[in-house]
Amino acid sequence: MGSKEDADADTAVRPDPVDVRLGARLAALRAERGWSLGELAQRSGVSRSTLSRAERAETSPTASLLNRLCAVHGRTMSQLLSEVEAEAGPAPLVRVADQAVWEDRASGFVRRSVSPPHAALRGELVEGRLTAGADIAYDRPPVPGLEQHIWVLDGQLEVMAQDTGHRLDTGDCLRLRVWGPTRFRCPGPQDARYALAVVLP
Repeated sequence: MGSKEDADADTAVRPDPVDVRLGARLAALRAERGWSLGELAQRSGVSRSTLSRAERAETSPTASLLNRLCAVHGRTMSQLLSEVEAEAGPAPLVRVADQAVWEDRASGFVRRSVSPPHAALRGELVEGRLTAGADIAYDRPPVPGLEQHIWVLDGQLEVMAQDTGHRLDTGDCLRLRVWGPTRFRCPGPQDARYALAVVLP
């Protein structure tokens, strides 16, 4: 019988199952295009070693990294994550317990895909949570001209887009079209929770 230390060590090195499925999907997308890791690195601006580690689930990808890869593959983050979680065809209803949740542990960001996944539809609803002090920057939208509606449900949220800063309190809603870099920050003191409606152009 193994010791508790052996069990703990085994748990420590075992990758997160979501990271494993995500890595496999990223590798499959790259293979579908016939790209080497080097080619994908050039297109995405992400280092070859980081891409390799993400595909092998040796590291948990950050929201910024996934955003860059989504831009290269022409997908929103919800579409990518729904492909990772999909086991059956699209359904019109998804129960709260079955909504895909993804966490960027490094930055304190949790993302719940609220809408039932469907590749052919243009709109989707996401719930975002940022811990107090969390700060996430995206260097580009996954799809240029993406329309976003950001509705703060709890706490405060600072959004920077088109070189303009917006401070949103509970209940405030910001609508914008995303063409360039964006930044989301939770100034605290409490965590921020917000609904994000995304509409493809």
